[in-house]
Amino acid sequence: MQRIERMLQHPHEAQQAVWQSLMVSARNTEWGKKYDYRSLRNTEDYAKRVPVQEYETLKPYIERMMYGERHILWPGRIRWFSKSSGTTADKSKYIPVSKQNLRDCHIQGTWDTMTCFYDQRPDARQFEGKSLIMGGSLSPFEGNPRSMRGDVSAIMTHNMPWVARPFFTPDFETALMSDFEQKMDRMSRIVAAEKDLVTVGGVPTWTVVLFRKVQELTGKDNLLEVWPNLQAYIHGGVSFTPYREQFKRLLPSDKVSYQEIYNASEGYFALQDDFSKREMMLLVDNGVFYEFIPMDEWGRQNPQAVPLWDVEPGRDYAMLISTNSGLWRYKLGDTVSFTSVRPYRIKITGRTKQFINAFGEEVMVTNTDKALAITCREMPAEVNEYTVAPVYFRHGAKGGHQWLVEFIKEPADLAAFEMLLDRNLQRINSDYEAKRYKDMALGRLRIKTLPTGTFVDWLKSKGKFGGQHKVPRLANHRDYVDDILRFLEEVV
Repeated sequence: MQRIERMLQHPHEAQQAVWQSLMVSARNTEWGKKYDYRSLRNTEDYAKRVPVQEYETLKPYIERMMYGERHILWPGRIRWFSKSSGTTADKSKYIPVSKQNLRDCHIQGTWDTMTCFYDQRPDARQFEGKSLIMGGSLSPFEGNPRSMRGDVSAIMTHNMPWVARPFFTPDFETALMSDFEQKMDRMSRIVAAEKDLVTVGGVPTWTVVLFRKVQELTGKDNLLEVWPNLQAYIHGGVSFTPYREQFKRLLPSDKVSYQEIYNASEGYFALQDDFSKREMMLLVDNGVFYEFIPMDEWGRQNPQAVPLWDVEPGRDYAMLISTNSGLWRYKLGDTVSFTSVRPYRIKITGRTKQFINAFGEEVMVTNTDKALAITCREMPAEVNEYTVAPVYFRHGAKGGHQWLVEFIKEPADLAAFEMLLDRNLQRINSDYEAKRYKDMALGRLRIKTLPTGTFVDWLKSKGKFGGQHKVPRLANHRDYVDDILRFLEEVV
């Protein structure tokens, strides 16, 4: 805790030290030589010399690293690659995870999380009882079996420090199983019999699925009847807002603390260090150098980013990261707002593109556009406009996506069209496919057809008529969809 307090008191010095370390480490790599890291003297020179990067621009380098080439973006050979949501061209993307990134960012972030939990909860028992971590699986890369790829949670589980392993449940074989249905069945039986479970960690979507299975096995009304010593639920990846009431029913006690973390495939960036505030402390000494693009700069060919010491509270910024795994001035895709700068605390405000990530599915507008186009070709139909929103969990029912679609030419069989569209979206987006696996977390998408002209009339009613105003394709909330449905009822 003393180390964390020093970091909070001297964040600028910490960030300067991280940047210097990154430059020294990578100066003899192919990338470091390309941009002559050896001659860089300060962060201003770095920002001027190295262009802002997206996954597509780094992808050729990462692919070579996956095939075993050394000293490309980061020194040595990278063995681990974390699987993340797809881009415009790919179903999935793969982020390099170096030894330094794993140790000094991801695992260090986990220790920091536990440190802050103990600071907030003097009665913490995390290293007396058992902790359940909901993770993914690992598999060799077909082009080079020495390279392993999978969810970052699985990479962290596989490399868990020995001191932490006695407090982990389930067993490692179960935790890393690739068949998710079998994993959930076995995991639910194991944890249902675990009487001294003190912590649960994972994305809310799958945690809810597991909790329901444990309830079915035990016949208990709530999970505290199964785990009376439970103290913590540690969550991240998606907004917890839609789940909060459901978790209160599953865990009906003020003695259970909820701690938010910001651990992405690219790094462990922030954590909730004060349970009384819904904001997170930015980790500035974990091998990540941060820059922030003001939202009025986003979308420009050469956006101007500011370092940490120039951010202003209350403004939205797109995050730009340089990491100890070889991501250089990389557009993370998340937007954040600083709630304070002394110390630096943030809240995640969204994504830089239209998306739905209510359940960890990370569906982008490029995914839905492509899936809809393929489906219309395969089952002759033509769409004029559409918008999509999440349907949240309610009273035990599964979540899902609701599509409002205005057809020019309707399909002959709408139900068959829905099923085909759902399958095509799964083929395009691996995260949506995972959440849809055997209907365990998300139900199939549903389409509501709208009369011709509905979207235009709705835009008119909002004073948004003209070429510059467009129908929002995706939103991570129901504001647009509910408003359109209310408008339709009033018109009818």
